[in-house]
Amino acid sequence: MTHPPNGSQAPPGAGTPTMPAMPPQPGPPAMVPSVTPTSQARPAAPDVAPPRRTAWAEGVDQLRAAATTEPGRLRIIGAVLALLVVAFGAVTAWQMTERSAAADDVLYSSEPLSASAAEIYRSLADANTAASSGFLAGGQETAASRTRYERDIKTAGEKLVSAASNSEPGSESEKTITRLNKLLPEYKGLIERARANNRQGYPLGGAYLRYANDKMQVMLDDAEALYKLENQRLRSDYDDATPYPWIAIGVGVLAIGGLVWAQRRNYRRTNRVLNHGMVAATAATTVVLLWLVVGHTVARSGLNESYDHGVLSLKTLNDARIASLKARGNENLTLVSRGAETVEVGTGDDKKSVDAYDHDFQGQMKDLAAKLAAAEDLADDQAGETPVKAATGNMKVWQERHKEARAADLSGNYQGALDKVIGAKDKKPTGECFDNVVDKLGTALTHEEKEFKLAAGDGRDAMSGLPVGAAVLAVLAAAGAVLGIGRRLSEYR
Repeated sequence: MTHPPNGSQAPPGAGTPTMPAMPPQPGPPAMVPSVTPTSQARPAAPDVAPPRRTAWAEGVDQLRAAATTEPGRLRIIGAVLALLVVAFGAVTAWQMTERSAAADDVLYSSEPLSASAAEIYRSLADANTAASSGFLAGGQETAASRTRYERDIKTAGEKLVSAASNSEPGSESEKTITRLNKLLPEYKGLIERARANNRQGYPLGGAYLRYANDKMQVMLDDAEALYKLENQRLRSDYDDATPYPWIAIGVGVLAIGGLVWAQRRNYRRTNRVLNHGMVAATAATTVVLLWLVVGHTVARSGLNESYDHGVLSLKTLNDARIASLKARGNENLTLVSRGAETVEVGTGDDKKSVDAYDHDFQGQMKDLAAKLAAAEDLADDQAGETPVKAATGNMKVWQERHKEARAADLSGNYQGALDKVIGAKDKKPTGECFDNVVDKLGTALTHEEKEFKLAAGDGRDAMSGLPVGAAVLAVLAAAGAVLGIGRRLSEYR
């Protein structure tokens, strides 16, 4: 039988009893979000890079940072001054190149074309006058009349070719010249028919001559329109050449002001009176500005003088010559038509029928008198005034002789009237006065043409070299400004 041991001590080899270890207990269940079939996990937002700065913004920041230091401010001032001076030179070269080109056009293009247009009109009108004079001479026209007619037709053809080569394609001048080139052969054909019939004594010759004259009047209207178009072109060239270059002057004043301000700033900060580079830049810019103002003023004066005492005189003298040619043509046609063409003048009880050609003659002689008076007023020296006075005197004699011829014609003395118009010099014909008027006007035109070329040439020469000179001096001035600023910057190194 086994007995339990006595006493309270534990049996040998037995340890202190311990509580059995509890296994780890699971914690409360984690809360799991309920997921619906339609919900999805959202991806994390990516990092957004800052926007790139533009070169302009970076440049502005750099300028702002540079402006906070004296060297930076000096660099900015130098760049601005150089830019102003170079801009002044560029604008000066641009504006003066345009004005110089316009002055060249005045002297070598538009005025010669205007003179050619006037010569086209003169040649056509004089050819028509020579043809009618030869017709009045009878069946066999004089050699002088025939030669004059052929010379005028040849001159008109040559001038038309020259004008066509210098006209702008598609312009109104080109269209007018084309019409004249088309009508000229038609006119020549009618004149030859008139001569052929006149030599055989057929009255049909007079009808052909009047028909040729009607066609010539259309040609003369076109020639006069061409003359006016070329005068407008000449006036336009003057308008392009004479205005002051205000933009260049304004930029020049601004550049000089900037240079003076920079030197004053330098003096106040350093107590140095002169900066050699800046002084050189200011001097060069001032020279360009003075050259620009004085040179263009002289050029403008010369061009204005060439217009007031050259172009206006030439235009008035050409108008006077046109009026004399029209008058002579109508005087001849008065005898050719023998009253076949009439026109009603006056009103009411004073209304009457008069010869159409003689009526036109009277109006053109009044126009001739007015143009001669204006040309005499425009003449600025004795050489220009003398031939105009002589033309005026011959015009007055012409009017007196025409009255005598007209009186003889109206009284039935046709031969006496013919002698008074195209007769020999001993019979004191009106043709002699007409030739003297045209001759004196030609002398005055030659003189005024020389005056024009002299004044216009002086005006153009005053601008020569200015565009190139302004550009070169502007570059030197800009270099001086940069060197002056560079000299000041070297003190900070």
